[in-house]
Amino acid sequence: MGSLALSRVDIADPAPTIADEVARLARQELAPLASAIDAGSVYPGEFLRRLGEVGAWASHVPQEGPADLRCAIQSMAALGEICGATAFMAWCQNTLVWYAANSTNMKLATRFGDAFSSGRVLGGTGLSNPMKSFFGIERLKLKGRKVEGGYVVRGALPWVSNLGPDHYFGTIFEREDEDGKPESGGTVMFLADCSDPAITLTPCKPFLAMDGTGTYGVQFRDVFVPDELILAETAAPFVKKIRAGFILLQAGMGLGLMKDCINIMDEVHAPLGHVNRYLPQQPLQFRELYAEFEKEAMTLARDPYNEDDSYWRRVVALRLRIGDASVAVAHAAMLHCGARGYLKSHRAQRRLREAYFVAIVTPATKQLRKMLADA
Repeated sequence: MGSLALSRVDIADPAPTIADEVARLARQELAPLASAIDAGSVYPGEFLRRLGEVGAWASHVPQEGPADLRCAIQSMAALGEICGATAFMAWCQNTLVWYAANSTNMKLATRFGDAFSSGRVLGGTGLSNPMKSFFGIERLKLKGRKVEGGYVVRGALPWVSNLGPDHYFGTIFEREDEDGKPESGGTVMFLADCSDPAITLTPCKPFLAMDGTGTYGVQFRDVFVPDELILAETAAPFVKKIRAGFILLQAGMGLGLMKDCINIMDEVHAPLGHVNRYLPQQPLQFRELYAEFEKEAMTLARDPYNEDDSYWRRVVALRLRIGDASVAVAHAAMLHCGARGYLKSHRAQRRLREAYFVAIVTPATKQLRKMLADA
């Protein structure tokens, strides 16, 4: 229980080497950038490509059917221990790879599979609005109508991350007929090409944290989406296939943040332990939670295509608990640090701001609770 080393349980493939190399790069190259990424003065595109070179974006690509998300989660946890914003961008990239790897569109897979998984092409996921729409929270914001060779798409998404002028992201539109009326049950998932002149990226207003994540509002002005960019002609079954992976991969963000917040509490034990022992939440409690979450994440990550309802509920419940615990452990770290953690130069306040993001990024705490209630 006392050790926080990321487990390598029952992994006989090169996965530990990848996660360890990601951890080394995070300590050496990412740590000096973390404050600038948080402030929004740096988007770490070159570092993300460097991670692709060591295999960080390829470990969860399905191999002849099965898929294993363990190494991807461990790698994101190693990044999250240093910088929550970069762990989030890693999730965006891993999710983009996950979409392409699960598409039955062979032209798309051939064109983008290796480009995404190697990090040569970066991008994100525009499923915040669609994921809310599938669970009855929002209406789909993008509309598309069939034309020869593809679709024409219009609408706007308020938040899409890990983007730039040469990036791609996956999202979903609702099909309309020629009169602009919805076609019953018609939703299509596709790749959006940010270099398309009919797509406009608008920088968002400053966030509480993590401003260097390449987050934009995206406007589609009658964008032609060719058949070669269609991930799934019928989005709903495709989303059901990839949804567990989509959510499980987020575990890495929370695990990494939790680990560093426990480290922060340990760092101030010598000077402040004599008074911190009166605080109700102690590092040991969070070490035990961390070990429990990590074990469950590694178990679920072995089988992301499991269609059993009980498996899905476990995935949602784990994600909910990690979000709640991220806020709790970051709050505790701040209290353990006292005034020194209140300095802008101390990472404790950054970890607290990042923790709220873990709790509100889609699926947010309230959506996860709704999903469990509906399951």
